[in-house]
Order: sequence, then C-alpha cells, then structure tokens
Amino acid sequence: MHAPSIWGILVVAVVVILLFGRGKISGMMGEVASGIKAFQKGMRDDDKPAERIQTTAEVDAREVDKSKDA
Repeated sequence: MHAPSIWGILVVAVVVILLFGRGKISGMMGEVASGIKAFQKGMRDDDKPAERIQTTAEVDAREVDKSKDA
C-alpha cells in the first residue's frame, strides 16, 4: 500500500472544509482543547489525597450512638 499523494491530501482537506466550514472546525478544536485541559486538571486533582466520604451507614451508626448516649 502506498502513502497518499499531495493531491489526495488536498482533496480530502477541501472536502472537509466544504462539509464543516471554517467556523465549525475552529469551534471543534476549541472544544477539544478545553477537554484536554479539563482532563489534565482532573489528573492533577487525582494526585491529591482524597477526603474521606462518609457513607449513609456510618452517619446512621453515629446517630444511633448519639441517641443511646442521651
């Protein structure tokens, strides 16, 4: 199989521009960039130690203990 020639690449580029237009392509690239930034921010947040989230069972158990003490 051979690599695509410059003419094949140009034809594909023209078809893509005709189908999507310049505004949609730049808008999609902006959305991709914001998605990548959000992903990187999420990865940085994962490195921080997570706070312990109380389950409803733990909260209920604490309430029962408090009512027994009263």
